[in-house]
Amino acid sequence: MTDQAPPVDEMQYERLAHEALRGVMRAALERVLAEGLPGAHHFYITFVTRAAGVVVPPDILAKYPQEMTVVLQHQYEDLRVEEARFSVKLRFGGLPKNLVIPYAAITRFYDPSVQFMLQFEEPPVVEPVEEPPVPPADTPAPDGPKVVSLDQFRKK
Repeated sequence: MTDQAPPVDEMQYERLAHEALRGVMRAALERVLAEGLPGAHHFYITFVTRAAGVVVPPDILAKYPQEMTVVLQHQYEDLRVEEARFSVKLRFGGLPKNLVIPYAAITRFYDPSVQFMLQFEEPPVVEPVEEPPVPPADTPAPDGPKVVSLDQFRKK
């Protein structure tokens, strides 16, 4: 038995492959931007909502705090395709909402018309969630209901 360490991938081929595949998504979106969606093509794009660089309205983020899937098919507007991200306006409950999605935040890209899917196993960098500070337990909540401990009334 030898104690040789496994080889180290200093080329980072996995990362290079993921970057190349994200380029396929970008190229598809660029084609849609230039020509519209051809034929029956449409995209289901799943992304991490709290990944670095993602911009979604607060109400959408509250509904989808970790991950969401958007569909680019019939009703989308203002598609913009950039080197590292794309942005689009979609309707949620009839109201237009702007989304900015970096390619690095995408976990799945699927075109069901031709059964083409890219899935990324590496987790995107997630921005820390800023939680509101919690007051100490003995501090009464301002303008809210008072919490009373029932321990003093329980039989021992």
